[in-house]
Amino acid sequence: MLYAILAAVLVALDQLVKYLVVQNIPLGEHVPFLPYLLDLTYVENTGAAFSLFSDHTWILALISLVMSVLLAIAVWKPLFRHPFGRTALALLLAGAVGNLIDRALLGFVTDMFETTFVHFAIFNVADVFVVCGTVCALIYYLAFYSK
Repeated sequence: MLYAILAAVLVALDQLVKYLVVQNIPLGEHVPFLPYLLDLTYVENTGAAFSLFSDHTWILALISLVMSVLLAIAVWKPLFRHPFGRTALALLLAGAVGNLIDRALLGFVTDMFETTFVHFAIFNVADVFVVCGTVCALIYYLAFYSK
């Protein structure tokens, strides 16, 4: 139950950041955020990472929905017994649901973080949760799963 609450709080955080960006930054514009590291740039992404599969939002939404259901089941039925592994699942679930909400309600994902020290895709809070959750799940699998 604790991990489901964690995932819900993280989804709320993702949606709050997206709301604040939409309300305060015009589409396509950017504002400095962390000097020499990160700007906030409001873009609407109809694709996946690096805008792959643009204009196939319904397929991405379906994939997000399936993954969200599977991750919710994994969180509810402790697939990973160790708290580190369960936290990884909660992060993955939050990221999947955060982007699913955008795709289902808006037809695109709101992205806002643009790195200024290297050219990289613009991403959002949910994407950060997916990446961190994936790294944590790999660490869990390598360090704890067999024990």
